[in-house]
Amino acid sequence: MADQTHVLFVEDDDVIREATQLALERDGFMVTAMPDGLSGLEAFRADRPDIALLDVMVPGLDGVSLCRRIRDESTVPVIMLSARADSIDVVLGLEAGADDYVTKPFDGAVLVARIRAVLRRFGHAAGGRAEEPASPPNGGVLTFGDLEVDTEGMEVRRAGQPVALTPTEMRLLLEFSTAPGTVLSRDKLLERVWDYGWGGDTRVVDVHVQRLRQKIGQDRIETVRGFGYKLKA
Repeated sequence: MADQTHVLFVEDDDVIREATQLALERDGFMVTAMPDGLSGLEAFRADRPDIALLDVMVPGLDGVSLCRRIRDESTVPVIMLSARADSIDVVLGLEAGADDYVTKPFDGAVLVARIRAVLRRFGHAAGGRAEEPASPPNGGVLTFGDLEVDTEGMEVRRAGQPVALTPTEMRLLLEFSTAPGTVLSRDKLLERVWDYGWGGDTRVVDVHVQRLRQKIGQDRIETVRGFGYKLKA
């Protein structure tokens, strides 16, 4: 069907790959499943899926490297799969540009919920539209020093130069810029940006804040120890 959400799934374990593909297809997704990173990259370039689901440990081109290659070419949402919640691979995957991750073994319903949550933020979701943070009353461009955030045009400039942000980074910046000087907790950001109605790993927030700082200025977002982050007004 033309309106089906297309998932690229890269997983080298035959049993997991086949079972997960069947489960996703039963939930209405169209799935292209590949056993290694190189074939996954070829499929991504050929098919331009709506979302990529990448296992960290796949042969040929590992999931983290594949995520970097995808991110060099596209802002398509990426979810990493990792066998260990405490693995450094989780952080490496997020630093490579992944939007979220799921720990294996995973429950099929949980995986589908996480996929749909990411897709809602990106506006793909199975017929849904992304819900944007509230714009300021006067709309338009917000200015913070040399940083300009266009809340309507969804554009960011620093010292007059455009800043390329992923959709997740843009949503994170919008949350900060529409409440400058206000401390936002990691849990609140997980709820607003990642659409988590349940507890989540705050490393997702920390790594995305780190990536955002690299693009808009290291001192623009302040860490408030024990509470969260705030944008300097």
